[in-house]
Amino acid sequence: TVASGLERPVALVAAPGDVRKRLFIVEQVGTIRVLEKGAIRAGVFFDIKKNVSRDNEQGLLGLAFHPRFADNRKLYVNYTDRGGDTHVVEYQVAAGDADRVDMATAREILRVEQPYSNHNGGHVLFGPDGRLWVGLGDGGAAGDPLEAGQDDGNRLAKMLRIDVDASPPTVDIAAKGVRNPWRYSFDPATGD
Repeated sequence: TVASGLERPVALVAAPGDVRKRLFIVEQVGTIRVLEKGAIRAGVFFDIKKNVSRDNEQGLLGLAFHPRFADNRKLYVNYTDRGGDTHVVEYQVAAGDADRVDMATAREILRVEQPYSNHNGGHVLFGPDGRLWVGLGDGGAAGDPLEAGQDDGNRLAKMLRIDVDASPPTVDIAAKGVRNPWRYSFDPATGD
């Protein structure tokens, strides 16, 4: 056991260039806690408990730090709101307090209506192309009842690439027909 006292942890993320080498633990209930030097820091780094849904496959589901986090202090979260819809939102760490996100810096990057409470995907990750990859499930139920998988006009059942540095951010479909991309990674040697 490396940490205890957590509430529904779903991800463990390191921030590029973080000189303190902290690990950030995403709790599905809507908080991010910090593991530093083998101990959970008191308090929370990020808290949106009042905004997230609590169903089994919903809540705060993903966290990614901008590749230039050491310079711009930006991070991205993926969560489902109280109505069950997906939000990908950019935040910045508070100026002068590296242990707290400034909630007033919120900038919504993506919002997708979710028809069901399952298969919401939730992972966010910067790829070798410098884009934020967002995995969205097919919206749930069984057998893709909305036929979202092959519908290019529907963002469900897709792997999306977002240029978060563009104004406004641009969204491309990188892959389609995915059931529920809960977690994924890129091969460090090939970028696959």
